[in-house]
Amino acid sequence: MESEGDSRIDGLKDDDDLQFLLAGTKLIKIRSKSWQKSRYFSLMEDCRTILYSSKKLFKKDQTFLIDDIESVRKGRQTEGLQKYTDPSEEEMCFSIMFKGHNKCLDFMADSKEEADRWVSSLQKLINHVDNLNKKQKREHWFISCMRKADKNKDNKLTLKELKHLLRHVNIEVNDTYAEEIFKKCDTSNSGTLEDLEIEEFYNHLTKREEVDVIYAKYAETQGEMSAGDLLNFLLNEQREQATMESALKLIEKYELDEAAKQKKHMTKDGFIMYLNQEDGSIFNPAHSLVYQDMSQPLNHYFISSSHNTYLMEDQLKGPSSTEGYVNALMKSCRCVELDCWDGPNGEPVIYHGYTLTSKVLFKDVIRAIKDYAFKTSQYPVILSLENHCTVEQQKLMAHHLINILGSALVRKPLGDTMPTNLPSPEELKGKFLVKGKRLNKLDAVFSNNNTVEEETVSEEDEAADCKENSQKAKSKKSKIKLATELSDIVIYCKSVHFGGFEHAKDNQSFYEMSSLKESKALQLADTSATAFIHHNMDKLTRIYPAGSRTDSSNYNPVPLWNVGCQIVALNFQTHTKEMQLNQGRFRPNGFCGYILKPAFQRSLSSQFNPQSLTNGPWLQKKILHVMVISAQQLPKVNKDKEKSIVDPLVKVEIQGVAADNAKKMTNHIENNGFNPMWNEKFEFPISVPELALLLFVVEDYDTASQNDHIGQYCLPLTSVQNGYRQVPLLTKKGVSIPSAGLFVHIMLMDQQ
Repeated sequence: MESEGDSRIDGLKDDDDLQFLLAGTKLIKIRSKSWQKSRYFSLMEDCRTILYSSKKLFKKDQTFLIDDIESVRKGRQTEGLQKYTDPSEEEMCFSIMFKGHNKCLDFMADSKEEADRWVSSLQKLINHVDNLNKKQKREHWFISCMRKADKNKDNKLTLKELKHLLRHVNIEVNDTYAEEIFKKCDTSNSGTLEDLEIEEFYNHLTKREEVDVIYAKYAETQGEMSAGDLLNFLLNEQREQATMESALKLIEKYELDEAAKQKKHMTKDGFIMYLNQEDGSIFNPAHSLVYQDMSQPLNHYFISSSHNTYLMEDQLKGPSSTEGYVNALMKSCRCVELDCWDGPNGEPVIYHGYTLTSKVLFKDVIRAIKDYAFKTSQYPVILSLENHCTVEQQKLMAHHLINILGSALVRKPLGDTMPTNLPSPEELKGKFLVKGKRLNKLDAVFSNNNTVEEETVSEEDEAADCKENSQKAKSKKSKIKLATELSDIVIYCKSVHFGGFEHAKDNQSFYEMSSLKESKALQLADTSATAFIHHNMDKLTRIYPAGSRTDSSNYNPVPLWNVGCQIVALNFQTHTKEMQLNQGRFRPNGFCGYILKPAFQRSLSSQFNPQSLTNGPWLQKKILHVMVISAQQLPKVNKDKEKSIVDPLVKVEIQGVAADNAKKMTNHIENNGFNPMWNEKFEFPISVPELALLLFVVEDYDTASQNDHIGQYCLPLTSVQNGYRQVPLLTKKGVSIPSAGLFVHIMLMDQQ
């Protein structure tokens, strides 16, 4: 039998790094100051699993999967390594981070060379496995793969071997379902499947009656789809601007049967493969790259923004951590918040003031931000400072910012003359902007006039808000002294108090921005929407959650995007529906953290009001037809309960301007998470498609208590592809559920 290692690692077989991992070495695993133990780590023969053993006699060997690794970090980059190892050991340390949670493993190797070797070898293996998944390299089809795998030619495969095989042909399968089908097909109870049983297993696994019907309708050439048949399908059903050339490309990309490929045909298996990949996805693949104009002023974009970025849980007693910043930045968040307070030993710290949250050093946070800011997006990162420090520690803050961020920190306006508007994301690629108080006008940079207008500034609105909620309430706004060094690095994001739209129009410069509490912002969005939109046409506005949200819950960002607010800050650490909407809003444009606002939120002549819709370029009346057809391989919600099977239902929701907001729901289907079928149709009238988000939520119906969440997916209506489409499903945290999906039919049409 071919080992899985062979199938997964084609092209890496004789690689030195792979041999290094297979041989393995001793590493010190670090959990605390006192728990630092030597363990032998090596890659198992399957080339997918790392094994390590304990010295305890009866302790089982432990393993983790290469597929579960999010990243490998060189040096002392986690809090554990920073706390429990010495800076002199920096080059011998590395960490492995895992997908979907905050778990990590910290290691120290015997030497810098060995640490480097582990990091580069693991990275190579991870990339190789990722590329295999991405390219959908399928040189053989299922049965030919099986024959190749069946080395002893006895035509028998165990469940384990079958699962290896499925991975080889890139078919994702939920373990529970694989076992159930295996038992069904193993009629002889021999623990292996033979010949026709194997084909039956495969047929059960990929059986999609709803797809059979669609395929049969268009497969008009010897029972298969010719390139011409496929083109008909793409034009008539998918409503794509397809050509014969694009149909041939799809056959080349997704057809698995070599004989069919030669004839330029697509078999049903190839067709299912197409539906399950990006071309068949509901999300327009052209939008998975940066496709918008990135040369407009910063305030013309929605900017993915985080609140209390340092928190991992709630804001009363949760831990503060540099990991909060890493997590947010890796999700392309482009505005992070730093709550700065005087710390011991003269070093400023970050934590949630007046609470029991733990503290983290300001300089450690800046280092983490520098390391992770531009890993997923090259566009600028705004550091929103909440400054409560004494002048001495403020000077140190400025020193750390300048020292650590170096030339990436914007310390003066980009040109040689005083600008009249904000620079663009394109011009600011790879740069950091500091948002905070400034003692004088920006013109001072050019006039060499360093006169400080005032030595003290009022505390940030948000800080005052926290104080109101604390025991230390004060009747008037407190003032703090501001260090010139810190003031001078605030260039394009000077914090000023909001005194109303009229006052702002007369007094506020383009580089001055206000922060508003959610309640105040939502009230203005409700009562003065058009004025709010015009205010945001040449200035930035930041919105933050009320201090009373001690559980770090979130408010709905949609009404604030509707009035053009750019920096709508949410608690990224809280996995709520609002965060799913945020992920949906920023999914297009290469998930780079910047989305260009619609033209009617940027044009000075615009009279757009999301509350009361009048005629204008924003009004493009459409009808969205959604047919929820089926779902595939939904995960069990109660994994502990062996017999527990989900009763799934699907909620379809539109979030946009008030007139467009609507929610519909299918019936639930009893005891079927493998291939539930609904075939239920919904209609949504849409007035402003450019601001609408489409959200799918799959739940496990429960008569006695609240439904359990199974999966969700959100995207802007402007990125939806028409026709028969697969909807990927994500966990509450936004992590992909590999084998699960929804199958829908979508049609966005002009209203007659």
